[in-house]
Amino acid sequence: MDSKYFNMPMNILLCTFSLLVYLCIMIAEFQIREPILFNPLKHHLGFIREFINKNTGEESDEDQRILIKELKHLGTSVMDVYSGSLNINEICDEVLSLLQGKELSKRENFSGWAGTGLNDFRIMSLSDGSQWTLKYNDNCLRFVHIFPARGSRLTFRVKSNTLKSALLYYILVGKDFITADDLNRVRPMLGLSPIKDPLDTEAITEMIEILREAD
Repeated sequence: MDSKYFNMPMNILLCTFSLLVYLCIMIAEFQIREPILFNPLKHHLGFIREFINKNTGEESDEDQRILIKELKHLGTSVMDVYSGSLNINEICDEVLSLLQGKELSKRENFSGWAGTGLNDFRIMSLSDGSQWTLKYNDNCLRFVHIFPARGSRLTFRVKSNTLKSALLYYILVGKDFITADDLNRVRPMLGLSPIKDPLDTEAITEMIEILREAD
């Protein structure tokens, strides 16, 4: 192992290792083709609904611990979620086809085209009219980081804490009639403070209803 890792605090090292394992499992399970890096739990509504179905009914303490750990990987910022009909493999295949057509499927070519700065990116349109952001990721195997473009067709923007609260409520509580008290039962599990603003309650409730539309 690289000697730099021995200088990391143990808790940070374990969290880093857990995240890498989680991402590797996610990529393997859905066969996300190299060189693409894509987190469907943050950006693909169809995957998020499958995630709910997979985890609903898992009620042991260990199951809940793993679930909460996975949800915390969503971070604390905002995200754009694709709500169209293309599945994960179709999205990746279209992106790769477009890159190959422009001779951008090699790392050197892609980095030169997309740029390597923090604010550098490119936008591509897919067959359903949705637009996707492509950023360079400094990794030999997965250097094409993709996610839905802000304001794109077939996407919506949501706060990470809103999505996490909605997911955990849906999986662990699941009651049709949603109250702030019920939402506040699950938020402490995520390290989140109780809801005080009615607008936050409304946002989480709307997200739960979006997740329920496929039921």
